[in-house]
Amino acid sequence: MSDILNTGVTFDDLGLRDDVLAGIKSYGFVHPTDIQAELIPVALRGKDVIGQARTGTGKTAAFTLPILHLADPDIKGQALVLAPTRELAVQITKEMQELAQGTNLQVTSIIGGESMRDQQDSLERGGHLIVGTPGRVMDLYGRRQLSFKNIRFAVLDEVDRMLDIGFRDDIKKILGNIKGDHQTVFVSATMDREIESLARQFMKDDAEKITTVSGSLTVSLVDQKYLPVEPWDKRALLLHLLRHEEPDTTVVFCRTKMTVRKITQYLKDKGISAREIHGDLHQSKRNRVMEQMRQGKLDVLIASDLAARGLDVEHITHVINYDLPDDPEVYVHRIGRTARAGRRGIAWTFVTPEQGQLLTEIEKLSGAMIEQMHYPDFKPGRVPDDIREQRESDAKRGSGRTTHADRVIGPKKDEHHGMSEQELKAMFPDGKIPQNMPKRGIGAKFRRRGR
Repeated sequence: MSDILNTGVTFDDLGLRDDVLAGIKSYGFVHPTDIQAELIPVALRGKDVIGQARTGTGKTAAFTLPILHLADPDIKGQALVLAPTRELAVQITKEMQELAQGTNLQVTSIIGGESMRDQQDSLERGGHLIVGTPGRVMDLYGRRQLSFKNIRFAVLDEVDRMLDIGFRDDIKKILGNIKGDHQTVFVSATMDREIESLARQFMKDDAEKITTVSGSLTVSLVDQKYLPVEPWDKRALLLHLLRHEEPDTTVVFCRTKMTVRKITQYLKDKGISAREIHGDLHQSKRNRVMEQMRQGKLDVLIASDLAARGLDVEHITHVINYDLPDDPEVYVHRIGRTARAGRRGIAWTFVTPEQGQLLTEIEKLSGAMIEQMHYPDFKPGRVPDDIREQRESDAKRGSGRTTHADRVIGPKKDEHHGMSEQELKAMFPDGKIPQNMPKRGIGAKFRRRGR
């Protein structure tokens, strides 16, 4: 974990109160991470901040510690932290409560799927610092059961995901209704122009942007491998891996909720103890699954990307990308679920023949060459009849799809599009048959008219 720590600074150097430092020291932490070392001093000066750092680098503590230092224990509802999912909101709440144990500040969580009455009671009892999802926050605010009049700190965590799942309007309404003088902090693993533009609409002109490039856990702590596989063989390959590799605590990421459900049932039918977590699962069941995961009673969790936000469990040893995400940033988020607390992690990714270019884009973003995992023990299944017939038809026409399959499964056997030896000799009389495409075509040099 030393590569994400700023060993030239200690928490004692950051100017935090003793009662706030007590919460940090209970963790055994001495040195802050880079994002903590840079963001905390700026936030302590009361400035608005845009913070960008990789998953697993301590962003929650980076915005929590200044709030704990500056908050007034005599004022309720003075901090509002927004998170895109219930799981992440619960995770942030727990971490803030642990960091606040040396203070007199109480943290309240307000999320969907839980008793609204219990959350109202919690707000009335204390609720100095509030963590919630935009939907439930807007609901309570609309019912006049939650007030923004005392808000001094507004934080948006994982802003990129909130925009992805359509919380833009809620975010604007919430921030627009905080009328008093307050400090605003946006933190996220990715921070494109759209997010930054939204942030600055609700920030003071002198807001600072902090970007840390260290802590690339994808390179230093996660052993990444990819396994080439045809789509119809993915279930069998997953089962083979789980049975033969015997990974400890594993999270399997799927693209859709439907796939999550199907894969979970498939593994259960095969005798694998697996549980699912996705957006349609009732909150009480999601809580039970997460608690089993944290207690080490669950070996395999099948998850959708959205439901896994907030999945911060230190002992996750393996991440399996059953479906490769279209967005390389999502891949980085996924494998960041492992390699926690200085431990090494393993990430295996299933890549179909059409996804070679996507794999290359992921390598560019993560800054690591992802090597192929050779698995001779696995025997691929029979090609489905419709796929086989389509391939035979394409081969007869001599027109295959243009894909990046060479990256994943090697060059095609029919390298010359079905041309006979006589036809090749007629086309290349000197006998020198090109083996590769030209380095640059005319299309790359000249633009078409009308563009």
